[in-house]
Amino acid sequence: MSKIAATFSALKAQHKTALVTFITAGDPAPELTVPLMHALVAGGADIIELGVPFSDPMAEGPVIQRACERALAHGVGIKDVFAYVAEFRKTNQTTPVVLMGYANPIERIGADAFIAQSQAAGADGAIVVDYPPEECEDFAAAMRAAGLDLIFLLAPTSTEQRIAQVAKVGGGFSYYVSLKGVTGAGNIDTVDVANRLSAIRKHVQLPVGVGFGIRDGATARAVAEVADAVVIGSRIIQEIETAGKDGAVAAVQAFTVSIRTALDA
Repeated sequence: MSKIAATFSALKAQHKTALVTFITAGDPAPELTVPLMHALVAGGADIIELGVPFSDPMAEGPVIQRACERALAHGVGIKDVFAYVAEFRKTNQTTPVVLMGYANPIERIGADAFIAQSQAAGADGAIVVDYPPEECEDFAAAMRAAGLDLIFLLAPTSTEQRIAQVAKVGGGFSYYVSLKGVTGAGNIDTVDVANRLSAIRKHVQLPVGVGFGIRDGATARAVAEVADAVVIGSRIIQEIETAGKDGAVAAVQAFTVSIRTALDA
């Protein structure tokens, strides 16, 4: 059982919804990445998505785009991301870490190198936004063989065929994008989400997380009624922007506590 699967299994036994939190590696400063990861865990996050900075993050709204720009301005790349995970693992061996990003950095170092370095650093999986599930069965199999989960996105527009393919090759959990748009672009229709998750679960046996548009405890709680996990990214990056470098760690932990409290209410 992968670390991600074990986490969901333990939470299910406790009748709890997983809280999956996202930050961009290197934002707002490289030396804050690992402290921010620990702050997320201290605040109640169950799984961390660590964004690999990329110059053309097509699925991201302006908030995460700015985070990528800040990280890239510091020269942060994929090898730095592996180093952050390895540093985090020195004191936390239990919280799953999922690397989230785009195909280009992986293609540049090579799929085999990406898998080997992810495993060596202590990562547990990856979300590669622009890897179509129909075209990366070999990569998914290689990830699985290394004990890593390849997590795929599903959208309101996903066909039954796409959902079935994700069920075939995906691992860890399936990530349902609740909006027809980019991250942080609007407000979630929880009734529509519930209907879509019912359709997804006809094919997908993995836990299903919901993200893109969860901005507060009330929305997180509503989504938790129908989802196995709540995923929050843009709203956390906004906390970092507002607090600045000096206050980022404390602000992120406080916000995460607020979401965890709402989920457990």
